[in-house]
Amino acid sequence: MLLGFLSLTKGADFFVEGAAATAQKLKIPSFIIGMTIVAMGTSAPECAVSITAALKGNNQLAVSNAVGSNIFNLMVVCGACALVVPLAVKTDILKREFPFSILVAVLLLAVGVFQMEIGRLDGILLLAVFAIFLYWMVRSAVKARKRQTNVQGVSADGTDEPIRELSALRCIIYIAGGLTAIVLGGNWVVDSASVIAESFGMSQNLIGLTVVAFGTSLPELVTSFAAAKKSQSDMALGNVIGSNIFNILLILGLSAAISPMAFHMENAIDTALLILMSIEVYFFSRKDHDIRRQEGILMLAEYAAYMVYICLR
Repeated sequence: MLLGFLSLTKGADFFVEGAAATAQKLKIPSFIIGMTIVAMGTSAPECAVSITAALKGNNQLAVSNAVGSNIFNLMVVCGACALVVPLAVKTDILKREFPFSILVAVLLLAVGVFQMEIGRLDGILLLAVFAIFLYWMVRSAVKARKRQTNVQGVSADGTDEPIRELSALRCIIYIAGGLTAIVLGGNWVVDSASVIAESFGMSQNLIGLTVVAFGTSLPELVTSFAAAKKSQSDMALGNVIGSNIFNILLILGLSAAISPMAFHMENAIDTALLILMSIEVYFFSRKDHDIRRQEGILMLAEYAAYMVYICLR
């Protein structure tokens, strides 16, 4: 587990540096890189765990892992990053991507509660919405690149924070190597933590919502934390929002397309809580166009209360 944490930390540093340099080289804003390349990379553990669970017919773990990871991303990753530096939130994110992530959670709740399962057709629906989301991101990237007047030593999102210039080959090596270290580290932490949890007699649903959700969200945590420390708050927030969208549309969509999954009342409650928490963080963001330290502390406290609730139930 300790080796996994070390691999996650160092991998995240290289991954963020490579992604930031790529954003500057391609003249694309950091938050778009965060919502696509970084989000897809850090969602790899959730994807592996949920799809493996679906193939084995253990779909309860697939749903609880995705929803639990989204709650962790929103409350812990954003909350922890806000303790380091206020997370600046651009107007475009507040108008489009953030509300879209909330609508995606509402869609999951509606689909799940309708028949208390997520069937193959529901999975295909989620994947279709994901395809639209990807098209939307690509169009945004193309438009941003046309607008961008990138200046030497200035970041792609227009901030004054200098970004270390890397060659195209080094960008690829940093991103691929960092992602490999992140995924390996996440797997080591999840595997060892699951064995420890099972030895204490925890149920699969509880393990999915706590140990596995925490373990598979570690890439988002360490990557966003590293981005925040490097003054790439756009990438940190984009990573969280993008990962939450990927977890529901792509991961649960693929899992359901492979094998229909039951959607229990506990899943409905957790998804409803995810929606309420998302709305709360959205209003935090709208107030001053950033998430500040005191709000981060409140978010972490609420997550701690949620952990107590799911353990007691």
